[in-house]
Amino acid sequence: MPISRPEDLPAAFQAAWNAHDMAAFGALFRDDASFVNRFATYTRGAAAIVELHRGIHETIYRDSTLANELIAVDEVAPGVAIVHFWSRLTTGPAHPAGPHAVDTLLLVVLAQRDAEWRIQAGENVTLTNPRTGETVLRP
Repeated sequence: MPISRPEDLPAAFQAAWNAHDMAAFGALFRDDASFVNRFATYTRGAAAIVELHRGIHETIYRDSTLANELIAVDEVAPGVAIVHFWSRLTTGPAHPAGPHAVDTLLLVVLAQRDAEWRIQAGENVTLTNPRTGETVLRP
């Protein structure tokens, strides 16, 4: 799903994840993109970002789904936008901990080139209670 407007990113990210389609997922990123996953693993390059996710989509997240919700889009310069969105990951029986939900907040910098928006940088943060470390689910 090409991204023609920054606000389309959460739906495109969700669609690629839920299809477990690593080609579609990789197409969301610029070749030189960077990404920090929810476990604080820094990865650079679309190919490396796809490889970081390929293994989990073939194993523990093979039956997972995402439900994303746009929070805000801020265009900071022509052709550059910051997108924030909520993401609820729901795992299935393939996960060692069994079915459960995890909420995260994504901050993504999109860059537009040739009328197409792609991720230049992204960071995914798990919502946790800073006092206890317990996972927090938003209502």
